[in-house]
Amino acid sequence: QVQLVESGGGLVQAGGSLTLSCAASGRTFSSRAMGWFRQPPGKERERVARIAWSGSSAWYADSVKGRFTISGDSAKNTVTLQMNSLKPEDTAVYYCRLERLGEDYWGQGTQVTVSS
Repeated sequence: QVQLVESGGGLVQAGGSLTLSCAASGRTFSSRAMGWFRQPPGKERERVARIAWSGSSAWYADSVKGRFTISGDSAKNTVTLQMNSLKPEDTAVYYCRLERLGEDYWGQGTQVTVSS
């Protein structure tokens, strides 16, 4: 099966930056894309960014456009989320997702806390 491990979360002051990384292992040969979701306390999980391996096209939620940048390596099935100009409302558990033919896989999540 596929396993994903996120890293890079932590506590940062508003206006600062953090970089999240995700590495996938296992049967990832049919991976089509990878992305990031987040779930703020008491709220629903929301899509943040996605990168499709075909053409390396990227998608961003309106709330993070211009501040977050997603990049990845299709051969290694790794993805990075560079987060700049962080705001307190960015505080959430961030989850990595891998899209494979037939099914999707999720990481355990990493906590990002942005202080005022």
